[in-house]
Amino acid sequence: MSSIELAGVAKSWGQTTALHAINLQIEKGTFCVLLGPSGCGKSTTLRIIAGLEVATAGQVRIDGRDVTDAPPAQRGIAMVFQNYALFPHLTVADNITFGLSVRKTPAAEMATRLKETATLLGLTALLDRRPGQLSGGQQQRVALGRALVAQASVCLMDEPLSNLDAQLRQEMRLELRDLQQKLGLTVVYVTHDQTEAMSMADQVVLLNLGRVEQAGAPRELYAQPATTFAARFIGTPPMNLVAIEAGRIAGSDVAIGLTATTLGVRPESISLAPHIDNPESLGVPARVASVEYLGADLVLRCTVGTQTLLVRANGRFRMQPGDTVRLHWSPRDSHGFDVAGQRIH
Repeated sequence: MSSIELAGVAKSWGQTTALHAINLQIEKGTFCVLLGPSGCGKSTTLRIIAGLEVATAGQVRIDGRDVTDAPPAQRGIAMVFQNYALFPHLTVADNITFGLSVRKTPAAEMATRLKETATLLGLTALLDRRPGQLSGGQQQRVALGRALVAQASVCLMDEPLSNLDAQLRQEMRLELRDLQQKLGLTVVYVTHDQTEAMSMADQVVLLNLGRVEQAGAPRELYAQPATTFAARFIGTPPMNLVAIEAGRIAGSDVAIGLTATTLGVRPESISLAPHIDNPESLGVPARVASVEYLGADLVLRCTVGTQTLLVRANGRFRMQPGDTVRLHWSPRDSHGFDVAGQRIH
């Protein structure tokens, strides 16, 4: 197991800056996910850790050793790519052991490692096949096997599940997480899928425009988003962000006890009650604009003044556009943000 540290790492190409002096600490034996939209800098960060890109500034340390200028082969890492990068003319066994062959690993040791890795990944019966004879999930396991057989303490993964269908992605998420914990690997995993990040990670690093927006445990990013960007990126459906004007929800008479310019509230934190034409009734009066039925859940788009709030309700509710309701949420579920989009504590 190895820790990873990025200290003031920046990357620029001419006038274009991909990373702005990011600082990051990844502990030994943890599963760290670099999360964010396209162009945020997550793959660039991964490639700098791998040594495939050279940082413009800053240092990269693996297990306390400065590897900023070290070539990939001297960093003690393995990498799994999005496209698997398998050799179509080689068997599964030869694909897995290709790196060992290049490094002239003794045949007996190579055979032992291959057997252990194939058993671990359920590939023993497929060792004589070629990649074209495998399913997408099996090809993904071969790519993972090639990384694991090297017995590196750090494994870097660049969107490795993006080519799989939804059900297989879910199965592979569980397998990857189980393998990481069983082997005690330090994993750095790139994805734009917040479901993958939340379900697999010990640490989520949310990147935006080349900067670390927030880093922490998945539960922390969900419960205490540091910015409006984090609030909207984490969660399905995303957090409601409601404009506040003069202490009221914009365009309404509904007073909000927050000294903020933006109120955040999760759709699943809002409960529903039928509208009662009584100004003393509890809750925020709202009108249902649209209804999305998802089986177990119902997602309502409700309007309050000029603002829209999504409500995630029980699928047994029967609602129609045009219905009036009252929306309730606990004060502890209210999140305040200032004009710059920063969380107000």
